[in-house]
Amino acid sequence: MLIGVTLPDDTSSNTRSLLDELRELVDTVGFGIMHERMVAIRKPQAKLLVGSGKAQELVDEAKAYDCDVIIFDNELTPAQQRNWEALAEGKILVIDRQEVILDIFGDRAQTKEAVLQVELARLEHNLPRLKSAWTHLSRQRGGGSMQRDAGETQLELDQRMVRTQITRVKRELESVIQHRETQRKKRMTVPVPTCAIVGYTNAGKSSLLNKLTNSDILAEDKLFATLDPTSRRCPLPSGQPLVITDTVGFVRNLPHRLVDAFKATLEEAIVSNFLIHVLDVNSPEVDSHAETTMSVLKELGTKEDKKIITVFNKIDALWDEETKHDLALRYPEALFISAHTGEGIEALKEKMEAIVEADFAQLRLLIPHERYDLVARLHREGGVRKEEARDDGFYLVASIPERMLSTIQPYVMHDSVG
Repeated sequence: MLIGVTLPDDTSSNTRSLLDELRELVDTVGFGIMHERMVAIRKPQAKLLVGSGKAQELVDEAKAYDCDVIIFDNELTPAQQRNWEALAEGKILVIDRQEVILDIFGDRAQTKEAVLQVELARLEHNLPRLKSAWTHLSRQRGGGSMQRDAGETQLELDQRMVRTQITRVKRELESVIQHRETQRKKRMTVPVPTCAIVGYTNAGKSSLLNKLTNSDILAEDKLFATLDPTSRRCPLPSGQPLVITDTVGFVRNLPHRLVDAFKATLEEAIVSNFLIHVLDVNSPEVDSHAETTMSVLKELGTKEDKKIITVFNKIDALWDEETKHDLALRYPEALFISAHTGEGIEALKEKMEAIVEADFAQLRLLIPHERYDLVARLHREGGVRKEEARDDGFYLVASIPERMLSTIQPYVMHDSVG
């Protein structure tokens, strides 16, 4: 049974939208959904979030529909979770959106870093909820008034064990992150420009990466199909190489512990030269999805002046041209593409190349035959628009990475070109 609570500062339409999203999340986990309820409250209650009468009514409904799990879209405190399960007499498990997302992330994590990040987030989530596991021992009293009961003792042992696990995972994660940062620094010594594909989950980011790079990474029509970042090389029309990274999709009300845990994974978005922000043109919540993505990027520390290409994907499935016209007015710089059919992809590549070339000097060069190593390096790290073998050397028109400018300066024929 899914429950969405409309708080005093919220609207029922937003609750409905989030509840629909929760249904997708729960479908991804594989639970069968028997019933849904929306509840509006005037003031959140500390004990159960809603009033005790309404809570009893909801529990009775869950039992009537033979539900064994209640999932709240709203975040529940550990105490509220225990109170709900006590109200259901221990016959119904009560969880919230955060635990559903944790389950999905735990199922999808593949790399060592992602597995550790999910484990850390789960341990930190479970630590304050351990008490409910030992309430059955609360009546076991000792002989003296100062002696702790067995339940309390076991709880303390478990808490200590979880804290020890958290320390261990943090240490392991720090080691993995340092290793990845070392790899990134090695990549930076060969300064191929990079971009990251970001956006709401299930907007088509992985499909776009496949189309741009002729790859075949996993791309499914489900939430969080991609969890670990994947990088592929993409040759631009001029031959300029570009590394594109697909990142984990964002979602509204993403648990803060997951934002913190996945900062390392999402750092690719922060350090890249520019971003491609993918939106599903058919989503009725496209504006809130865009807002969610931008707010998470800001929280991660992305610079405000970072260049972003906004693209509306899935136009092959667009059933209302009026929607496209409306979005074009509100997002005048955006491109409309289909990662499935390839429509608009060339225009996207041209825009990507324009951004890269704005950061790379365009020069005419005459490089001696004996320095062909520089020609080969320009093909690897720059963008060679024109190459011609002459008697006195190789004539090139190329975009030059900043770190190579001093090296090729002796071979520059005249000023930069457009």
